[in-house]
Amino acid sequence: MKIFTRQLSEDDELIAGCIAGKRDMQRRLYDKYAARMMAVCLRYSKTSFEAEDVLQEGFVKVFNNIQNFKRDCPIEFWIRKIMVNTALKHHRQKMHVSSVAEVEQVEKHPEEEFIFSNYGFEELLAMIQQLAPRYQLVFNLYAIEGYTHKEIAAQLDISEGTSKSQYSRARAILKEMIESKERKYNEKIIR
Repeated sequence: MKIFTRQLSEDDELIAGCIAGKRDMQRRLYDKYAARMMAVCLRYSKTSFEAEDVLQEGFVKVFNNIQNFKRDCPIEFWIRKIMVNTALKHHRQKMHVSSVAEVEQVEKHPEEEFIFSNYGFEELLAMIQQLAPRYQLVFNLYAIEGYTHKEIAAQLDISEGTSKSQYSRARAILKEMIESKERKYNEKIIR
């Protein structure tokens, strides 16, 4: 309990300092959460450079809006939500520029369980980053962030059915990537 209390008081101190515009407190808040938020940004980006842009833009929003933080959840959750929303905005801007609109209908399949435990974070991240942007976004929002298909549809301005379809397709692609890696691994063992 003391660790949790210490965490709260440290965050409260950082929040108060950031609201007061103290650069050293902003730096401390950034240093404390940047690595975790970079992991979030990487899941929504194709490259680390793109993720860094989203991270920087997200922290600018954090510092510009920290006085609006209601303290009804840990600051980390609030920052994470800003990062996800910033990544979504970044994606929408990219999609608007390329003006690609594609809706796929994918057969409905029963949920399959992936066994990700054999893969490290970096390997899984690399696979997710190989997905087409629309699949990557929906997969991250649904499987990792816990959004519903209805919420995803509203965020991305697509239908709920399109969200489900893109999630299903993303899972199928990831499953194929995993099976392909396992086949290659097994072939090496047999030789």
